[in-house]
Amino acid sequence: MTSLEALQRAFIDQRNGIFIHFNSGTAQYHESDIIDWDYGVTGKNDPRRHPFDPATWNPDRLDTAQWAAVAKSAGARFAALTTKHHEGFCLWPTQTTTHCVTSGQVTTDVVGSYLKDFRAAGIEAGLYFSMLDLQHDITATHCTSADKAMIHAQLTELLTNYGEIPFLITDGWNAPWGGPSYQDLPFAEVDDWVKSLQPNCLLMNIGSVDDLSTTDILFFENAAGQETAASFAGPGIACNLFTTSWFWKDRYATEPLKSVDWALGLADQYNRQNVNFMLNINPDVHGQVAPNLAAQLAAYGQRYQQPASLTELPAGWLRR
Repeated sequence: MTSLEALQRAFIDQRNGIFIHFNSGTAQYHESDIIDWDYGVTGKNDPRRHPFDPATWNPDRLDTAQWAAVAKSAGARFAALTTKHHEGFCLWPTQTTTHCVTSGQVTTDVVGSYLKDFRAAGIEAGLYFSMLDLQHDITATHCTSADKAMIHAQLTELLTNYGEIPFLITDGWNAPWGGPSYQDLPFAEVDDWVKSLQPNCLLMNIGSVDDLSTTDILFFENAAGQETAASFAGPGIACNLFTTSWFWKDRYATEPLKSVDWALGLADQYNRQNVNFMLNINPDVHGQVAPNLAAQLAAYGQRYQQPASLTELPAGWLRR
């Protein structure tokens, strides 16, 4: 078994995870019909429709310990936080841009707080990072050497300032929804950079669903319709959500959620294929998980059955 295969197996044995979507979209779109982000503006000479003013960032009751407690109640073994989504706002005090928490009304290092509280809860805490960055014009049609240097600098901050990061989920990279191409930003270049900083950090790229040439684990955004083939045997990860969008909407406080039975059915289907399943937490504009979502995740955790650990890699396991 190679070192990568050993890391893959250890990750797949966790099975049950939580995705945390909390970023500028939380603050900007919670009262609107815009779904998650300024979709469709990907450097195709379109103007930004909804630029975000970081001075309006104000999660005045931010509570990452509550997030961790909710994730723990759901039986989560691992979690990921959107450190930077497609619109370029950084949840840590980066030195690369003022478009980050240090320019907000609440200047808390959300990345650091999340990692501290999730580690304390015994949940393996990884990070999400978008290559597509509308604020800094890193898109499908624009990714210069300076842009690449910024990406490298931001990843270096995330992977050197916070201790061990077991996995990094990337997004908006050679994707139909936009982001740099592999020609402009080669996968191997970033993979080598990540591994030079954290040799045991799995790099998982959302949208890489065919083979392991551009990811360490195949990543299926199930909520966007990405599905595994019936013959798939791992390693994979899929994500979905009880609400109708990844980031918080005010109506979610009272709107009916998808059922626990639905979520358990997906988890069982994927776990049988050696695919981890992540459910989403979308904290509200204040930085809190709504009571109804917290209760739904707890009900899920009470019924979720953790599969046995793998004793060997199954036939059909994808290899690089």
